[in-house]
Amino acid sequence: MTLPFNASSENTTRCREGFTLLELLVVIVIIGLLAAYVGPKYFAQLGKSEVTIAKAQIVALEKALDTLRIDVGRFPTTEEGLAALTVTPAAMAKWNGPYLKKDVPLDPWGQAYIYRSPGSKNDIDIVSLGKDGQPGGTGEAADISN
Repeated sequence: MTLPFNASSENTTRCREGFTLLELLVVIVIIGLLAAYVGPKYFAQLGKSEVTIAKAQIVALEKALDTLRIDVGRFPTTEEGLAALTVTPAAMAKWNGPYLKKDVPLDPWGQAYIYRSPGSKNDIDIVSLGKDGQPGGTGEAADISN
């Protein structure tokens, strides 16, 4: 018995066992193009999110300081600093903290927030010096304050 159309059954039943070098190179080039397009956009968003985190942390610190002020009757001095939110200062008899669940956070770039009381603009100033850690700057390096 002969098979009418499958004269070469070896060709039709043999499976391909991998990809050719050309196919792999095409896939690698496509992945590279996608990474080149998406990468810069992703890292630009990462910088924006760090600024947003710093602003949110400053707002949270401000709220905790307001609660401390309600309990004690005043903001901590510059010397007492933000540590007064977690540790009882000697001069605060009515301290009812801790006012933060954890230690005072560092800014998103790993630097401590600068606290001043009285502040230059408000009763208190809470400042992050930005990505560069230096006063002034623009973009991600700009200072962030309450």
